[in-house]
Amino acid sequence: MSLIAQVIAQSDEADRFLSSTELTKLQDFFNKGQLRITVAQKLAANEQKIVDEGSKNFWSKCPKTPSNSGKPEKTALCQRDQGWYIRLVSYCVLAGNDKPLEDIGLDGMRDMYVSLGVPLANLRIAMGSLKDVAAGMMTGEEMALAAPYFDRLIRSF
Repeated sequence: MSLIAQVIAQSDEADRFLSSTELTKLQDFFNKGQLRITVAQKLAANEQKIVDEGSKNFWSKCPKTPSNSGKPEKTALCQRDQGWYIRLVSYCVLAGNDKPLEDIGLDGMRDMYVSLGVPLANLRIAMGSLKDVAAGMMTGEEMALAAPYFDRLIRSF
């Protein structure tokens, strides 16, 4: 659910008009619309580079991990997941909240990785590596929009 839908739903559930605080929140959301689109475009255009460089950074910190085991299929699966997480971050940026991350069930994702024997500490480092690479491609203002969603991913693992 986008920030817009969320604010309207909250007001409607309370059977009232939007408050001035809510209207200001919406105005800020609209004012940053082009910036959110720019961030999403940068993430999309640079997904493979973020994944490749993020993986290299991660492997330098955690050389003994399933994604760096010498088995190309494991590496491909891990990098596919990383690309998926970057896409989810872009969806969150566009929506203005972390509902896209909530919708995929981060708890279930964490449980899946545990069942596969993937160390959660490694996932936190991997997500941090993706965030670091993405930050190098964005302005401070752009990264300020994306960083909370990368941080949400990191905390979830």
